[in-house]
Amino acid sequence: MKKEEFLSKLPGNRLRKKALRNRLLAVSGLFILSVAGVGLRLYLMQGRDSDYYKGKVTDQLTSERTVSAKRGSIYSASGEILATDVATYRIFIDPQAIIDAKKAAEQAVADAEAALSEARTALREAENDPKADTGKGKKKIAEAKAAVEKAEKKRDDAEKDPKREADVLIAEGLAGICGTDAEKILEMTSRIGSRDATVLNDADRALAKRVTDFRDENGFKSMIFAGADSRRTYLYDNLASQVIGFTGQDGYGLYGLELYYNSMLSGTDGKYVTAVDSFGREIGYEYSNYIPPEDGCDLHTTIDVRVQSILEEQLKKTYYENAALEGACGIVMNVKTGAVYAMATYPNFNPNSAWTLAAEYLAELNGAGLDPESGEYASMRAELLEKMWSNMAVSYTYIPGSTFKPVTTAIALDTGAVKLTDTFRCTGSIRIEDRLVYCSNHWGHGNLTFAEGLQQSCNPWFITAGVAIGSKSYYDYVENFGYFLKSGIDLPGEGGTIFWSREGFTKINLAMCAFGQNFKVSPIRHLASVSSIANSGYLVQPYIVESITDSDGKTVMQHEATTVRQVISKSVSKTVATVLAEGVAGNGGSRNAYVAGYRVAAKTGTSEKIGEKDEENKICSCFAFAPYDDPEIAILLIVDAPTALKTPFGSTVAAPYVSAALSEILPYFNISPVYTPAEQAKLSVEIGSYLGKSSSEAAAAIEKTGLKVKTVGVGTVVTSQVPEAGTLLQKDSGTVVLYVGESAPVNNKTVPNLVGMSAAAARSTLLSSGFNIVVKGTTNYETGSGAVVFDQFPDAGTRATEGETVTVTFRYMNLNDD
Repeated sequence: MKKEEFLSKLPGNRLRKKALRNRLLAVSGLFILSVAGVGLRLYLMQGRDSDYYKGKVTDQLTSERTVSAKRGSIYSASGEILATDVATYRIFIDPQAIIDAKKAAEQAVADAEAALSEARTALREAENDPKADTGKGKKKIAEAKAAVEKAEKKRDDAEKDPKREADVLIAEGLAGICGTDAEKILEMTSRIGSRDATVLNDADRALAKRVTDFRDENGFKSMIFAGADSRRTYLYDNLASQVIGFTGQDGYGLYGLELYYNSMLSGTDGKYVTAVDSFGREIGYEYSNYIPPEDGCDLHTTIDVRVQSILEEQLKKTYYENAALEGACGIVMNVKTGAVYAMATYPNFNPNSAWTLAAEYLAELNGAGLDPESGEYASMRAELLEKMWSNMAVSYTYIPGSTFKPVTTAIALDTGAVKLTDTFRCTGSIRIEDRLVYCSNHWGHGNLTFAEGLQQSCNPWFITAGVAIGSKSYYDYVENFGYFLKSGIDLPGEGGTIFWSREGFTKINLAMCAFGQNFKVSPIRHLASVSSIANSGYLVQPYIVESITDSDGKTVMQHEATTVRQVISKSVSKTVATVLAEGVAGNGGSRNAYVAGYRVAAKTGTSEKIGEKDEENKICSCFAFAPYDDPEIAILLIVDAPTALKTPFGSTVAAPYVSAALSEILPYFNISPVYTPAEQAKLSVEIGSYLGKSSSEAAAAIEKTGLKVKTVGVGTVVTSQVPEAGTLLQKDSGTVVLYVGESAPVNNKTVPNLVGMSAAAARSTLLSSGFNIVVKGTTNYETGSGAVVFDQFPDAGTRATEGETVTVTFRYMNLNDD
C-alpha cells in the first residue's frame, strides 16, 4: 500500500478532509449568493428602477435652466388689455464657469510657457550642434526658431486671454452696463459651485442686448446670460384692482381673477437642458435640448372700462363727501345675462405696486400712533393690506335693509297674500310679539296702500305683509331667490348668507326679515337675487369672464348665460318694477335716484351694523335698474359707516351717486331717453359762437333754441358773449348776454350763497342776480317737497360776470329709509 493511500485512510485525515470540503462548499455558496445579489441588483437598476437611476445620472450630467411661460393676458369687454406680461430680462452669471475659465486660462499660460521653454532648449541644442553649419544643421536651426516664435505667440495670446481676469472684467463690465455695484458682482464670481447668480432683474431688451454684445466680444459666452423673463403689468393701474387682483413674485395669482383663473393663466414653463462634464462645465450646444414653454390662456372679461371708470368715480365721491369710515363698493350688471360690467371697491390700490398701502390706509396706519419698528405696527399694516386687497362687492357681507323690501313685495304679490291696493294705517311703530318696531318715519305715514308702503319704505306695512305671507312660504321664496347659496360668480372669496334656519325662522324673525334686517348677504348675491325682479322673474348667475382663449387664439371656454330658475311671475315682476319707478319719479323715498329721460326703478336702504366694532354707524345703500319697463342695467351701491351727515340714509348717501352713474351709463349703452313734457322743457341746449355776427342775427339764432338773449352796449356787431360757446343752458331759464360796440364783460356781480335753499328759492335768487343756473343731481326737484341745494360752484362770494353759470346740486335731504 502506498504511503499516500495509507495516510488517507487514517481517521484524523478523513475528518480533516471532510471539514475542508464543507468549508469549500460554504465559500462557494456565499460566492454564488453574492453573484446572485449583484445580478438581482443590476436587474432592478436596469429594469424596475431604471427611470430613477437614469434620473440620478441625468441630474449629475445635465444642467437645467427654466424658461418662463408667458402668463395669459386679461382683457376688457372691448378688448383693452387690463393685465399682461411685459417682456423683461434677467441678467445673471455662472460663477463656477467663471472660476473654471480662469483656471483654464492660467493653465493655458503655464502650458504655453512650458512649450516655449522646450522650444528654446531645442533651439540652443540645434545651434550648439557640431553640424550646425551644415545644410541639414541650418535647416534644423530654422525649424527650431520657427517653433520658438510659434510658442512665443501662443504664450503671448494665452497671456492676453481676457478669461485670465474674467472675474474683474465681468464685474466692471456688467456694473457699467447695468448700473450696479462692481464689488458685489465680483463677490458673486467667487462663489464656488454656484451656477446662477442674479446681477439685475427686469432689464429691458436694449440693456440685455448691450450685455450680450459685451459677453460675445470678450468670449464670455458660457459665463454671462440674459434670460428672457416677464413682469406682470396692469395697464390701467387702480382700475378694477380688486376684481383683477395681482400676482406674487413667483407669478402665482394672489387675488381676484389672477387667483381664480391662475391655472389657466399660468401656462407651463419650458427649460434648457445642457450636458455637462464631471466638473459641471457645459459640453456644447450639440448636447443641449430646448423644451419650449406653453404660454397661458387669455381671459376675455365682461368688464367695460368706461362703465368701470364711471362707477369708481362715484364711489370715490360718496366715500369722501360722506366721510365713509369703512369704504364703499358697487356693481353694475346686465340683468338679463348676469354679465358684470363693473365692480369696484373704494379705496382701491395699484396692482403694479400691490404691497404699497393706498393713501387712505397709510393715513390710518400713521394715525394709529404706533412705533414703525414695532410688531403692532407690522400687524396693523398687514391687516390694512388685506382689507385693501379684498373685493368688498364679493367677500363682504352686510344687512341689506330696505333694499330687500322689493323682495318681500314680490313674494306678497306672487303668493296673493297682499294686493297693491290693500291699505294699512302706519302710526310710526308696530308691536310684534314682545318687540316694538319703529317705522322709518317715527311720526307715522298714516293710511298707505301697499304700493305707497314700498315707495315710502314703511316698516310696519312690511312686517304686516310678512306675517300675512307666513313663515313657511316666505322661507321657500327666499330660498328660491337664491339667498341660501353663493351667487357662483367666478371670483374667489365670496361671502355666504347668514340667515336663520328653517326651524329658527320664528314670527319675530320673519318680521325683521320682511323689511331687510337682522340677516346678512354679500353684495353680489343680493344684486343677483333682487335683479330677478327686473328680469321678468328669472334668476341668473352673475359672471366676469366671457371667454378664454389659448395662446393660438383658439377658444377653450365660452360662457353661456345661466338661468337658475323663475322665481316670481312675469306680471309680478313688472308690477314691482312699475311701483318702484313711480316712487322715483313721484313722491317716493328714492327720488334722489331720478335720471331725466329714463324711468329708473330704485330702492334705497339703511341698515345697522349689529355686533360690529363701529356698531353705532350705519350702512347706506341703493339698488336700481333701468329702464323699468325693459330693464338692461342694474346697479347696487353700498357705503359703509358714512359719518358726514348726522343722520345718514341710503336715500341721501347712496342714491344721488347711483343717479349720477346711471346718467352716464345709460346713454353710453345707447339706451335712448324718453322725456316727459316737463323734462323736455328743462332740457339743456348748447350755445354757439356769435362773435363777429350782427346782434340781430345772433339774437334770432339764440331765441330759436329756446333761450333768452340780452344785449349790452351800443353797436351792431357782437364783440363778446357770456357764457362762452359750448356751454349748456336750460331752455326754460337760460339767457345769453351779447356785448356789442365798446362794451365788455365785467366781474361786477357776487355769487350768492345757495346751499340749503329750496329749489324755487335758489332758482329765483340766481336769475334775479343775473346768473344762469345749471342743475346737477336730481332734476325732478319740483316733485314733492324737500329738495335743497346740496352744493354749488363757484363758491358763494366769488366775483363773476353777468350771464355766467352757477352750477347747483339739488338733493332731497328729508328722505329716510330704515
